[in-house]
Parts: sequence; structure tokens; C-alpha cells
Amino acid sequence: MITKHAASFAGLLGFSLVLALCTPSRAAADADDPPSRVARLADAEGSVSFQPGGTEDWIAAPLNRPLTTGDKLWSDRDSRVELQLDGSLLRLSSNTAVSFLNLGDDVTQVQLSAGTLLVHVRQLADNETYEIDTPNLAFSILRPGLYRLSVDESGNTTTIRVRSGQGEVSGGGAAYSVRANEADVFSGTDQLTEDSQPGAPDDAFDVWSASRDGRQDRSASARYVSPDVIGYQDLDDQGSWSPTPEDGNVWFPRQVEAGWAPYHYGHWAYIAPWGYTWVDDAPWGFAPFHYGRWISFNGAWGWVPGPRQSEGGVYVRPVYAPALVAWVGVGAGIAWFALGPREVYVPSYPVSRDYVRNINVSNTTVNTTVINNVYNTTIINNKTVNVTNVTYVNRSVPGAVAATTSQAFTSAQPVSKNIVRIDPHAIATAQVRTFAPAAVPTKQAVLGARRVVAIQPPAAVQTRAVVARRAPPPPLPTFERRQAAIASNAGKPLSIAQTRQIQPSVAPRAAAVRIAPPATPHVAAQPVRSTTTSPEPPRVDRPPARPTVADSPPGVARAVHPSELPVAPRPPSPSIADSALERQHLQEQQQLHAAQEQQRQQVQRQQEVEHQQLAKEQADAARTQQLEQQHQQQTLALQQQHAQQQQQLQEKQQEQRRQLESQAKPVARSAEKQQTPAEKSAAKPASHEKDPPPGHRP
Repeated sequence: MITKHAASFAGLLGFSLVLALCTPSRAAADADDPPSRVARLADAEGSVSFQPGGTEDWIAAPLNRPLTTGDKLWSDRDSRVELQLDGSLLRLSSNTAVSFLNLGDDVTQVQLSAGTLLVHVRQLADNETYEIDTPNLAFSILRPGLYRLSVDESGNTTTIRVRSGQGEVSGGGAAYSVRANEADVFSGTDQLTEDSQPGAPDDAFDVWSASRDGRQDRSASARYVSPDVIGYQDLDDQGSWSPTPEDGNVWFPRQVEAGWAPYHYGHWAYIAPWGYTWVDDAPWGFAPFHYGRWISFNGAWGWVPGPRQSEGGVYVRPVYAPALVAWVGVGAGIAWFALGPREVYVPSYPVSRDYVRNINVSNTTVNTTVINNVYNTTIINNKTVNVTNVTYVNRSVPGAVAATTSQAFTSAQPVSKNIVRIDPHAIATAQVRTFAPAAVPTKQAVLGARRVVAIQPPAAVQTRAVVARRAPPPPLPTFERRQAAIASNAGKPLSIAQTRQIQPSVAPRAAAVRIAPPATPHVAAQPVRSTTTSPEPPRVDRPPARPTVADSPPGVARAVHPSELPVAPRPPSPSIADSALERQHLQEQQQLHAAQEQQRQQVQRQQEVEHQQLAKEQADAARTQQLEQQHQQQTLALQQQHAQQQQQLQEKQQEQRRQLESQAKPVARSAEKQQTPAEKSAAKPASHEKDPPPGHRP
């Protein structure tokens, strides 16, 4: 068996090498899964405009709006913006245009067309790519740190100042390394010219950014919430943490009006690929509505964050959800309530089994078997099933269920101003559904609750192309084309594959992004050190990889014979790379190692199954032999017992005979003594009597 599995493993290693180099890192079954992370519009000062992907309208930027691939922002004169991600912060100064070229599980690719962008990377996973693309260069971030990039009005010059960390510039066929406390100006497009310069003193934008960083560094909520939960910093000033008997530390909001309940004060926006997404009105209203669960405790609502570590110590990054609610059928209206701890969330958009598992185990404590059962019931067997056998803890809480009209729901109107009153008895008897209502959104649902504004980037900025090392995905189709496809899909959200099918035949991205030519490392002149330095920011420890629960199936023990399949040494971490190309190579090595390790684990699990099966067969054979021996022993013992009992009975009977015989002899002698002479003579046969004649019968 060892030889057979070793040969299989060698073949799998060779196949995995080709597989890792020729296929994407995500499995085909997970290709339609949406990203597990977004950006949050956390703060906006002044005039800030927002354009959702696939639309042409600019609206006033709404706080707590989730941003994803294709979304654009414009910070006008005397304005500032902060975007929060799950390991970094993006801050826009005035007259700054930014968009997300790609925001996926392992890539953050930002387009900076004009203005100044300050990037604070607190965590950078080994398999994560972080890239800022400007009109004349692509800047790859290689280390956690603090970076400031500025694009001049013409778009021909980019200034990069690295306060801490390390990055690499690609453009014009050359690559330039930029290290901590260096400031460089890169001019030109077809050919870059580097000019080192002294670092400028901090301005008001830097001071504002530093104050925001200090607020996050002092966050008390960081002790209770995973660092990858977006928006947890805003919980400190708006509530407090208290221990509870069943759910541990729970956050309770302060200064909420009487009768307040979660998912009542905000609106529903339609954000692809998730579909209907809750956007809350509260300044702290992001983390508690896209992660964790809610409870009602002693008459107050509290938010229960997800576990910092999943079962078995395996880290699963918190997966963003559009809204963690269950839906209630109440006639013409649309109603919902917040999910409680240990209750399974089932996405209304197309996802894989692993996605359903991860989005639940990373946001609450729940058994994976329960998740699989719900997935099989609601998604595999019946996509419109009503939930009748689940007791939702928040359903019966007074005021927990919110309801609005279908028109308000599909057009991003404020729920609090469009409340539909429902009789409590109707709520108690109504059926609960896991899926959001299948309703075709209006364009206003995509734009959100804010109004259309005239403030937007200059036309030259909006059409300005940028340089990129990594090719971004094609842009979203127009909303009108997607709306028609959603209507054809019975009002259900489109999968990523369905969206790709309605892409325009000619991608307009070709004119907006120029892929940087292969870069030759450039030996830069001796840089001029910045006069304003700052210490390296503390790095938050983070697991080097982002494993999923699917990597360790429940109920499968480690192999009995792990030595049969040797474990390949792990490649060096990409964090040691000194160039974007080296980091890319190390990431590819790690991806190959991960594919090989996955194949090794598959073979090892198969070995374990075979070992367990063989052990069971051997155990069954040994048990059979043991039972046969036991039966033989029992039979022999029973035979011996019976023989002994028979012998004892015979001995008893013989003893009784002897006793009877011994008792009979004295009686016979006594009777003989008592006979008279005449009786004795009569009893004695006559000796003189002749024999009877032949043939005579007596």
C-alpha cells in the first residue's frame, strides 16, 4: 500500500505543477463566489461624489456604502475621504479621483487618476497583491507601511513618499525600488525619469490622517473583534462591551431611540454581485450589519461578533455579507429580522458550499453539519423552501421584525420613513424564508438613497488612462443591460458567470489601462532622505495564509501513517521580496506549494480511509474469531455442566437405590420370621409333584 500511494502522490505532484501554472487559484466550483471583502466609505468631509460601477451618474457619497470593483470616488476641493478595508486604509485628499480596478480576495488594485492618496497598509498577507496605478506608473506595495502618492494636474508626474514600508515602481520598461523614508518624483509616460527629493513636511492632510490612525490604534473593540472586520473602530465611541452568559462579550449601542432594533434605520441598495444590501444610517453602522449576529439581552439589542479563531484554531477571515437577516412572508409587504447566534445565513446570490460554510463559521459559532444540511435543503434541493423547523430567537422579540413596501425596497427609500405596520399575530404565523425577495431593482436602488449631483471629476481626469502591472477584470455592463438580465432571471441576482455573458464585445478597459511592459531593475541615484521620519508602524499579526474550512473536513482524522507522504518544505514568504516580480514569483511558489499540499492531503485522507476500512475489516475478523472461540467455550462449558449434572443425578439415584435396597432386606427378614409353619410349607413348592405332560399349558 505504501508503494501504491507513493506512486500516486508522485503523479499528483506532477499534475498539480501543471494545474497550478495553467488554472486560476480558485477552484472551478468557487468561480461564481463573490469576493469575501469590500471597502467601506467610512468618512467624508466636504463635497464627495460617488459613481457605482456600471452607471454614469455621480451621487453624493453615502456613508457606510460598501465599495467594490468598478466603483469610483471624487473628492472635490477642500474635501477628504476615508475608505476602510480589512487590512488597510485609503484616504483621499482634495481634488482626488480614485476607483477600484479590482477588489478581490487576494488583490487590491486602485486607480489614482488625479490628486493625492494616502495608503496605510496595516496587514499584507503573503498571497495578497496591493497595487496603486497612476497615469504614468504602477506602484506595488511590498511591505505593510505608510505611503503617499500624488498625481499632478497633467497626469505626467507621480510623486511617491514612503514613510514606512517598501514598494516598487513599474513603468516605461523600468523598475524602481522605493524604501522607507524616501521620496521620489517620476516623470514621463513612455519612459520614466526618477528624481529623488527631500521629504516635504507634514501638511494638514497628513495630520488629519495621523489623528485617524491614532483613533484606530487606541480602539478597545480590537480586543473583541477580528482585525479583518471592517468598521470595528467606530464602535468604541458609540457603545460599550459587556459579558453575557451565553454569547460572551457583546457590544451594546448607546443613544439609540426608544424601540430601536437592528436593520430598521437605513435603506436597501442593490450592489452587484450580492444583490440587495443593507446600508445603515448610524455612523457606526457597518460592522454590526455585515458581520456577526444580534441578540436581545435584558431588553436591549446587542451585537455578537464572530469568533476570532474558528474551530480547531484554523483562521477563517470574516466574510462580508450584504445583510445577515431572515425574511418573513407578510403578503404584499417585505419584512425581515436580524439573525441570532448559531443561526445559518443562506445567501440569496449564487455561491458554493464552501462559501456558505465560511460566511457562517467566520461570523458566528455554528456546527458545520448544520450548515451543510441547510445548504442541501435550501440550495441543492429546493431554492424556494420555507423554513418551518427552525426557531429563530429574534423573531419573537417585540419590534424585531421590520417591514416596508416593495416600492421602497426596490428603490433604496429609507425604511424608517416607509414602515409597514404588521400585526404581531401575523408575524408569529408567517413563514420565514432564507432568500431575499426576488425583485428586479430600479436604477435608484443601485445609486442608493443619495441624490444625483453635478460635482464630478473633470472630463480629462475621467478619461485618463493609467498604467498597471496586473490586468484588471473587464468593467461591469451597464445597469440597463444587467436589469434586463435580472428580470430574465426571475428577479434573482446574477452570478459572475451570467454577468460575464453580457459583457460588451469590445471592452472599454483597453483604453483606460495600459499594462506596463516588462521592467528592467533600475539602479537609482543615491536618494535624499526625508527630514520627517516616523517609526515603523506596529504590524498586526495575521496568519500567513487564508485557509478555508474546506481544507480540514469535519470528522476526518489525520492520517495514521503520515510518513508515507513526505511534506514539502514551505517556500519563503513573499514578505521578504525586494521587488514586485520577486514577490510574484514567491506567491506563485506558494500557490504551487498549496496545490501540492492539497493533493498530498487528499491522498493522505484516502490513505486514512483505506487504513480505517482495513482496520475495520481486521477488527471484524478478529471479533468473529473471538465470538467463535467464546461460543465454543460456552458450548463446552454447557456440555461439561450437563455431564456433571447427569453424573450427580446418577449418583443420587444410585444412592437412593442403595438406600432402598438396604431398607428392603430387614423388612423381608422380619416378615419371614413372622410366618407360621403351615404358611412356610404352603409357600414352599412340592418336591414330589410330577412334571406336567408335554403340550400342557398351565
